[in-house]
Amino acid sequence: MRTAYRVETVRTAERALMARLPEGTLMARAAAGLAAACADLLRGGRSRRVVLLVGSGDNGGDALYAGARLARRGAGVTAVLLSPDRAHPGGLAALRAAGGRVAAPDEAAAALARADLVVDGITGIGGRGGLRPEAAELARLVHAAGTPVVAVDLPSGVDPDTGEVRGEAVRAALTVTFGTHKPGLLVDPAAEHAGEVRLVDIGLGPELPATPDLTALEPADVAALLPRPTGESDKYRRGVIGIAAGSPRYPGAAVLAVGGALHGGAGAVRYAGPADAAVIARYPETLVSTGLPHQAGRVQAWVVGPGIGDDPQARERVADVLDADVPVLVDADGLRGLDPDRIRARTAPTVLTPHAGEAAALLGTARDRVEAARLTAVRELAERFGAVALLKGSTTLVADPAGGPVRVNPTGTPWLATAGSGDVLSGLIGALLATGLTPLDAASTGAYLHGLAGSHAPTPPSASTVTEALPAVWRALLDHRTP
Repeated sequence: MRTAYRVETVRTAERALMARLPEGTLMARAAAGLAAACADLLRGGRSRRVVLLVGSGDNGGDALYAGARLARRGAGVTAVLLSPDRAHPGGLAALRAAGGRVAAPDEAAAALARADLVVDGITGIGGRGGLRPEAAELARLVHAAGTPVVAVDLPSGVDPDTGEVRGEAVRAALTVTFGTHKPGLLVDPAAEHAGEVRLVDIGLGPELPATPDLTALEPADVAALLPRPTGESDKYRRGVIGIAAGSPRYPGAAVLAVGGALHGGAGAVRYAGPADAAVIARYPETLVSTGLPHQAGRVQAWVVGPGIGDDPQARERVADVLDADVPVLVDADGLRGLDPDRIRARTAPTVLTPHAGEAAALLGTARDRVEAARLTAVRELAERFGAVALLKGSTTLVADPAGGPVRVNPTGTPWLATAGSGDVLSGLIGALLATGLTPLDAASTGAYLHGLAGSHAPTPPSASTVTEALPAVWRALLDHRTP
């Protein structure tokens, strides 16, 4: 499982490790990894001109020492110093000794115009609140030049703990981060600025606490969570998922949610609602009924909301499902006007799966605020409703009301922003709930599978083709292959 830690935790771990090592050891390790990554990008090019953008912190020191290594390998290295009197003295001396040159900020444009690679060492993990004017101007110049950028630890201008971006920020092709991932490298909008992320081991692992701030499932983690039938399994022992979705106006939502549920590992799917004809026509294995959900028969979990509309009958269906003493996933129309006290009063777990607009309505804030501060929003949703919250979007996040690490989904593609995709995800997660996975595991495993299916479906995918891609994704994971 990939893990990420907040700056305060990283700083504490660094201090503990540095106390046992010769002075400068950690910076030397970081610079070596950074230089190797830069050399990989320069390999094969006819020219090897590197510009270092150097701030006053340790990130600037890492960049200077890495630049010295590159200069000794024959690269032409120029360091643009934002604060010459505060540049790391050891790193600056090493660069000059290796033949590198130093430039002032007003020479940056000319240097960048000739560069083959830019190393962003303006700010480090201590950067907060956006870039100062001079640094922001450098970020604009870098963007205008179009030269590939390698960010040191994380791109300057992004918040390392929250993933927020306030104002100008460097956009990197590659970010070389040290010791551990930082939350901002995994969460948009900051993650969008990071490009590819390469982790350099500097020996920090033993100093980090067992509980990280953010986690991301990897293939082996998901494979271990996937439900597997045994020789004694029958359709009921494998779990039965109930779907309360769709309406006369939106029958397709019911079909898509049922499709996701049928590919979620449960033994049977019950559908309750007015789209029974459409569901049975597409999926004849579904057990259908037209009454209220509680009349459909016994289930181990319910999904309610996709395409149900907002009329009194829809509200009655939501209330009926929330009265059930089984795990419930609420999505789409089911989220409208949802009462936090009603959810907190439930005796069984609840999962909420809003997109940013729905989350904004639930939190009483603006959509752009949710999208700018995803980690804050998903944690607030989980705490306010006492439910597992899955916030959909460019970065899908899952938070547990009990606290603990937020899970970030590492799979997916922008092509999944298509009508009905969320309905498939709801059914898929609901089925995993019915098989007995915890709400946190069901939500994060469902998001992982859904993201992989979106990447493997024919391009451009539709919600239906995403559903059809799920079996191949399951099979690859169960066979311990990378999908």
